[in-house]
Amino acid sequence: MIFHLVPQADWSDVQHQAAYQPASLGTEGFIHCSTREQLVGSATLHFHGQSHLVVLCLDEQRVAADIRYENLTGGALLFPHIYGPLNADAIVDVLDLLPTADGAFQLPPPLT
Repeated sequence: MIFHLVPQADWSDVQHQAAYQPASLGTEGFIHCSTREQLVGSATLHFHGQSHLVVLCLDEQRVAADIRYENLTGGALLFPHIYGPLNADAIVDVLDLLPTADGAFQLPPPLT
């Protein structure tokens, strides 16, 4: 299972489409994802203090596009990147992600 973070409003706009194509697919060529272990750190780094986020839970075996584990900044920690549109049938769950009082995040209860 891999995970993609998205503002709830953005997800509401596209959730009934056959494929999800966030802006990063056009600008960077891939969709940013995280493993379970990376999810909280990624959320806190990129969305600190923001509310109304959702986590798309993705079954890697169902993702039609190529998934590559890489670190494009030269670090040792490898992140999953999806190189193509995300087919909707690979999304197995959508979970709310709420910030804590200090603006950081913790795993949603279904993932703990």
